[in-house]
Amino acid sequence: MSATKSFQMAVVAAVVLLLAGQLAPTWLQFLVTMSASNGLAVLGIVVLMRGGGATFGQGMFFALGAYAAALAPTLLGVQDAVLRILLGTLVAGLIGAICAPLLVRYRGIFFAMLTLALSMVMFGLLSKSSALGGSDGINIVKPTVLGMALHSGNAEYVLYCLTVVVSVAAGWLVSVYWNSAAGLMALAVRGNPLRVEYLGASARRSLGTSFVICALLGGASGSITAQALGHVEPNFANWTTSGELVFVAVLAGYRRVPAVFAASLLLEIVRSFSNLYFPNTWQLALGTFMLLVIMFRPEGLGSLWPASGRRKAEPALAVPSVTGGQS
Repeated sequence: MSATKSFQMAVVAAVVLLLAGQLAPTWLQFLVTMSASNGLAVLGIVVLMRGGGATFGQGMFFALGAYAAALAPTLLGVQDAVLRILLGTLVAGLIGAICAPLLVRYRGIFFAMLTLALSMVMFGLLSKSSALGGSDGINIVKPTVLGMALHSGNAEYVLYCLTVVVSVAAGWLVSVYWNSAAGLMALAVRGNPLRVEYLGASARRSLGTSFVICALLGGASGSITAQALGHVEPNFANWTTSGELVFVAVLAGYRRVPAVFAASLLLEIVRSFSNLYFPNTWQLALGTFMLLVIMFRPEGLGSLWPASGRRKAEPALAVPSVTGGQS
């Protein structure tokens, strides 16, 4: 699919979602906002896994984006939600670029465990920092959006619209990247990094690019979630947050960008209604649902989309092995 056609489809999807949001109740607007926001972090994991990496530490970038958005009014005087999203995205991307040279020297379980270790270090620092509220976290000043103040009557819908626009734009950019030379190289690195090196390309540089994209999307996700919730806490960096995001990535698969957001929305729906009607067993319902997906759709929800064109010749994309060693 050409970039022009995919852009047109993205615009149509955004318009439909924005119009549908006007008819949706407040609780549904909030649910979609949270699922789309979390979908950005999941999309980052999918980009990294598609490029040959595996992360259990996406919570670190999620927390970086959230705390950057929370501290922006106090430290920088920035109230606008759009600017706070950009700030959270850039902060997470910067930290990701700093960590990438260390991480790309490893593969498999070593790469994944290093990301987990970094995330848990972040969790410990945030939990012990009294200036950042310690384990209780901090409340967030309600943002403005392009100079418009938010109040109880319009806050949910405005944040819904902002989240939809950011998510659709990010999804389109990722789809363009996947079909670019760099994106196809990342797929080759995932399949055989040694052969890529023999052909004269850098597998480490490609993996580092995927990791930085993963960090950027994680920061954007955290900054949106923080402003939607009005509160941030160290648990954003905990391994449980990263594990939930990996769960959705496995559920979505690696073939289609829309499947990532569909899986994130599905998780929010299952969790919300299971927690409402089965408050003590919703994890059991979620686990059962995941087992059914793995048994009958091992390539994720993205395999439900019909293949076309060049993608018919692509090999099946599964979860990358975490048993490898150093490259």
